[in-house]
Amino acid sequence: MAVGEGWQFLKIRGIPLRLHPSWFVILLLATLAFQQHYQMALGGQLAQGGIWAVAFLTAVLLFVSVLLHELGHSLVALAQGVKVRSITLFLLGGVASVERECPTALGALWVACAGPAVSLLLAALLLASSHGASHLSPVLGEMVSQLGLLNLVLGLFNLLPGLPLDGGLIVKAVVWQLSGSQRRGVEVANTCGLLLSMLAMGLGATLLLRGSGLGGAWLMLLGWFGLGAARNQKQILLVQQALKEVKVKDVTQRRFRVLETSHTLRQLSRLWLDDASSLATTSSGSGGPLVGEGTAMLPAQGGSLPDWLLVCDGGRWRGVIDDRPLRELPVQRWDDERVGDHMQPLESLPSIGEAEPLWQAALRLEDTPRLLVLGPAGLPSGTLERPELGDAVLQQLGLKLPANLLAAARRQNGYPLGLALGQVARAMVNSGEVSLGESR
Repeated sequence: MAVGEGWQFLKIRGIPLRLHPSWFVILLLATLAFQQHYQMALGGQLAQGGIWAVAFLTAVLLFVSVLLHELGHSLVALAQGVKVRSITLFLLGGVASVERECPTALGALWVACAGPAVSLLLAALLLASSHGASHLSPVLGEMVSQLGLLNLVLGLFNLLPGLPLDGGLIVKAVVWQLSGSQRRGVEVANTCGLLLSMLAMGLGATLLLRGSGLGGAWLMLLGWFGLGAARNQKQILLVQQALKEVKVKDVTQRRFRVLETSHTLRQLSRLWLDDASSLATTSSGSGGPLVGEGTAMLPAQGGSLPDWLLVCDGGRWRGVIDDRPLRELPVQRWDDERVGDHMQPLESLPSIGEAEPLWQAALRLEDTPRLLVLGPAGLPSGTLERPELGDAVLQQLGLKLPANLLAAARRQNGYPLGLALGQVARAMVNSGEVSLGESR
């Protein structure tokens, strides 16, 4: 189960609030830690059952504070026009999942500052009221003081200048605003996050060696999480770079065959049947059942795509044809009917220029599994599908896909390894990294 998933327990302003299973682990650990603290601070004033109850209540209220922290981010994001998918409490605190990033540096800065501002405000209010609360009840005073200090730590910790912390997002937004490049902001903030993570792991290891078990282990866990986040962000930057720099012509395939306008529907039927037989062989039956020439149907959806059939007339491109005429006309007419009488214009196919960058292809492949690639004169030069696009990006990252993984991606008409290149391309557009009018 991913961090963004979990059990929904409430919805605020249309934002689902969720609990990840790992949250229960940290709730237990926090309760144990608070029980030990209250045992020393209030051991003579409360029975064991009362101490456990106060410890559990403090742990729950701490995570209410974390939830308010994330709501601070989310409500400001909504004000900036960014949809918030959910807020999830998990092992390391909370995370808000947004549909896209803020399109402006200043908007991103306000969103990043909102969470720590909520935590620091809560800390100020709780610490200011702790003295009065202690007059009402020493137990209440101690709990309010603890929550105030923890919110102060939460706010200050999140201001550390490195991704994925809020301080890293602030660094990214500031560098973005000053340099005009969101990518530069991400690079600087990610480097800061990498250094902080390495420092946390080193400090945690030192504490472990000196006998501070829980604190050292927690620091190492945070450092490990930060290193993973920095590595993932670096990979995203490399994917974005590949989508910007590699052109469509560099990864073009040729998944089309050519017919003449004078060919008969009988010849068209044989081509469809040949394609279907070829797909059945290469996909080991995954394309679904096939029927004979009398119906000339394609493999069931979910298998590899058959080649497109483009139509020429004396060397001039005229259109494209599918199996619709074979399904609509009786077999007895197939020898008399010509392909040219049933073709559709080439413009009916989704297309892209061969000089376009791959991010534009990734956007267009969100709505179709294949694009017709057009040369400088606007004539067909090849095709592009999601598996080839994903393979090209992975090669730019230095990863060579095994043939079986690429074949599996083709059978599913999807990106290998579950790459979400369309989402990456949309994020690049939303952030201003690229423009929809941009062409290379």
